[in-house]
Amino acid sequence: MIAFESVTFAYAHAAPVFQGFTWRAGRGEAWAVLGPSGCGKTTLLHLLAGLRLPGSGQVMIDGQTLTRPRPRSGLILQDYGLLPWATVRQNAALGLRVRNFYGPDGTHAPRNYLPEQDAQPWLERLGIADLAEQYPHQLSGGQRQRTAIARTLALRPDLLLMDEPFSSLDAPTRESLQNLTLELQAEQGLTLVLITHAIEEAAFMGSKVLLLGQPPNTTPQIIENPGAGQPGYRDSAAYLALCRSLRLRLG
Repeated sequence: MIAFESVTFAYAHAAPVFQGFTWRAGRGEAWAVLGPSGCGKTTLLHLLAGLRLPGSGQVMIDGQTLTRPRPRSGLILQDYGLLPWATVRQNAALGLRVRNFYGPDGTHAPRNYLPEQDAQPWLERLGIADLAEQYPHQLSGGQRQRTAIARTLALRPDLLLMDEPFSSLDAPTRESLQNLTLELQAEQGLTLVLITHAIEEAAFMGSKVLLLGQPPNTTPQIIENPGAGQPGYRDSAAYLALCRSLRLRLG
């Protein structure tokens, strides 16, 4: 599914964030990317999303080299990215409207259909159908994030990229949305790459954890975590041991 092949990337007038970095992720896997501030977590996500391109090497998805954002990659940001003047229903249908206008391959190919109809099942699945006519300022943080998830899943992605999506939420809401995300990931067969700075979140969400260090990152550090997302895992000895191990690795 995902292949970084000897990727080197640096911002202008700065040392490389990644240098000869090779990493692979299989279809349907759930990855958490963890590391200290400034280690390149968000840069890695932007490379995966096609928002940035490597200076050398290749980022490939399904054997195709990324040269721009791909239609079947869904990106969910920390600040939700909702339009404040649009309702929940309109926000959830926004991606469909954009794709309808440009066409899934990026060409101008409008069709006459109502994107809101395709978004509606996701509002129902995420428990926000009764909020469809409300605006973002009327919603809680968890409801806004559910709207952002509905907008993304309405596009039927096969790759879900999440940049610290739950960091601003209270603990019960955060855990509820973590559980829901993993449920949807398994249900839809999505490949998930979640960026986080929280050790506990990485240990619960990622069946594989990619640990980044201070740049330049040259070799991926991968921790297997087969119990991730399982009922009761947060209370298990394996989860607590992994959290301690990750904390030690981060120094």
